[in-house]
Amino acid sequence: MGFAGGAGFANLDLLYAGLSRLPESGQEIYARGFDIQLGGGVPATMINLNRLGVPSKLLTFMGEDFISEFVKKAFEGYGIEAVNLYEGKGRPVTVSSALICQGDRSFVSYQDEIEITPRHVEEVYRQLKGAKVVDMQDGFLEAYQKLSAEGVIHVFDTGWEEDLSIEKYRDYLEIADYYVPNQKEALKITGESTVENAARQLSRYFKDVIIKLDKDGCLLQNSDGIKIIPPLPGVTAVDATGAGDAFMSGFLYGLYYDYPVEQCIRFGNVTGGVCVQGVGCLAKYVGEEELLRLAGALQG
Repeated sequence: MGFAGGAGFANLDLLYAGLSRLPESGQEIYARGFDIQLGGGVPATMINLNRLGVPSKLLTFMGEDFISEFVKKAFEGYGIEAVNLYEGKGRPVTVSSALICQGDRSFVSYQDEIEITPRHVEEVYRQLKGAKVVDMQDGFLEAYQKLSAEGVIHVFDTGWEEDLSIEKYRDYLEIADYYVPNQKEALKITGESTVENAARQLSRYFKDVIIKLDKDGCLLQNSDGIKIIPPLPGVTAVDATGAGDAFMSGFLYGLYYDYPVEQCIRFGNVTGGVCVQGVGCLAKYVGEEELLRLAGALQG
């Protein structure tokens, strides 16, 4: 049946929680809570998929520095297979200080610049060959092209960028089977002012257009028209960090087990809705049994 896989940079988050406000220039304030956790991106998605019982493989960059050693041990603790692509002497793990204030967060991050080489791309292809579903990230286009030709399902999530545009990611969009932006990203990449118009533009690339609507659920547009898949009810959001990666894990779970796209979105709404109720990307999650129960309740 294959496996789920993805390649992406590892992240380590220093989480300062319970801030009443962000500090102004020259000020120091104290947080009411602090933790060090693995951050988001493909690693968080693969860990949550593994928690759901889906065999998952992660390709990432880890060095010999103390931060990379912390991350390696964390991956081992989560029981995830992590293949290291890095051969340099730098600090390839992205370190972020997350300031969490009233449910939202601001970041300061650092990572040594890493060039993705043809060798990395070929290794990603070799390691992900035989996968059923792949979480796409920028930088490995040629690997995805080969895998797509072999029938692997690809899901793409760009995340927010100031220069986000269809032109920048056209090659990736043409390969992806699904694209899962949030509404802010969908408006940015299409240059539209409404979600409906953004969905219309994205329908040029996808028969099933998916736009996450945060606390309002998720929009699905296809040949049946537009439908809003409701969110997980009763959610009190504490921290939105990693919500998109958590949604991706539920969505990929559905694709891995051949569920219809609408049900895949319900799974994503559950995993994303649970995630935001804890601090950090991986603190709150569901197992497979609870996912199926909660998604069933959403279906009514």
